[in-house]
Amino acid sequence: MDYGEALAWLHNRINLETIRLPGRVRPPSLDRMHELMKLMAEPQKQYPVIHLTGTNGKTSTARIVTRILQAAGIDVGTFTSPHLERINERIARNDEPIPDDDLAEVLTAISHLEPLMTEAPSFFDVITSAAFRWFADVAVHAAVVEVGMLGTWDTTNVVDGSVAVITNIGADHLDFAPTLEAIAREKAGIVKEGSTLVLGETDPAYASIFDATPAAQVWRRDEDFACVRNDLAHGGRVLSIRTPAAQYDDLFLSLHGAFQGENAAMAVAAVEAFLGQPIETAIVEEALATATSPGRLEVMGRSPLVVVDGAHNQPGAEALAATLVEEFGDAEEWTVVVGLLTPHDPADLLGALDPIRIKTVIATEPSFAPRAVSADVVAAAADDAGYDVAVAPTVASAVREARDVAGEQGRVLVTGSLYVVGDARAVLGDR
Repeated sequence: MDYGEALAWLHNRINLETIRLPGRVRPPSLDRMHELMKLMAEPQKQYPVIHLTGTNGKTSTARIVTRILQAAGIDVGTFTSPHLERINERIARNDEPIPDDDLAEVLTAISHLEPLMTEAPSFFDVITSAAFRWFADVAVHAAVVEVGMLGTWDTTNVVDGSVAVITNIGADHLDFAPTLEAIAREKAGIVKEGSTLVLGETDPAYASIFDATPAAQVWRRDEDFACVRNDLAHGGRVLSIRTPAAQYDDLFLSLHGAFQGENAAMAVAAVEAFLGQPIETAIVEEALATATSPGRLEVMGRSPLVVVDGAHNQPGAEALAATLVEEFGDAEEWTVVVGLLTPHDPADLLGALDPIRIKTVIATEPSFAPRAVSADVVAAAADDAGYDVAVAPTVASAVREARDVAGEQGRVLVTGSLYVVGDARAVLGDR
């Protein structure tokens, strides 16, 4: 198959990213993924893995881990989800997305195995398997693998991570894990025998869950590692990070938001655990100064100021609002473009954004998402909150209208689903 044919075959698989079933319709299992890995000669065992999960921050943390490993001269494969504009973004080697021809080749190989399987693989099974196969083909020295959802039964959990990272525990995917304790247990399921768990969650309510994992050691944020300085700077943050083996001072991080300092601390600790020794300070300095996290507090325009951020849940929106106030002040109003996927509640997200002054909410829907919350539902929630409201049929039209409403001196925020952010980035990038 060529690239177009391979993507058409992939998108014909069942995709729970866009079609969410009402809860689990049968007991969860990794049997299908293990069967596929066996048919592919277990490519996920050909390189050591850092495995990451968490309610928020896991993609940014994964990208910072990747940058540190690269700066240390390690050839690294990175698997993240979802993508913003092109599916190739999910699978990268040294921050470069998989080439079209390579993706077509690995998808074609997987399509030939599908008839041999007891049950057809899902969309996420296939794209995850494609990443594992390609990483083996190009012989990466290490892989950074982000969980798609929760942990224990996630498709990625066929890897044997020598380091597991759990960024935090928050209310997300409640249709699959109905309580925060259940979410913690699911995420703890990625921790493998003899591994190091780098734990960003500090709530003692979950301590017994993480103590019960088979990890050889647990590094806890604010105890074993910490971001001890986290100051606003032009274009990012200035950090000092303490780990079990070292102290890294006066680091410039080229990302916005105090929470990115915490993500950076987890990333540094994870790489230190992975290497089994301190990291050269120059390597950490280079990596943090060049870190990127597209779609996460990303400035896409200056006249007007346009910020995009995939804060799809309430904790993420609260962190976003705090960062916008810290970095840009609260004197000026924002025109906010919002689009969400079920089961997220637009009222919760808008309530979390309350610290910023909102001028107008423009409700919209992402282009590729059958699970999209209707723009009319988003608009009704914004109206109930007392905001001026407009409805736009597409993200592109919403962004254009937001820029017009804001004017050259105004401020525009695009937030909600990462699919909305991806659509907006495509429009703003073209512009």
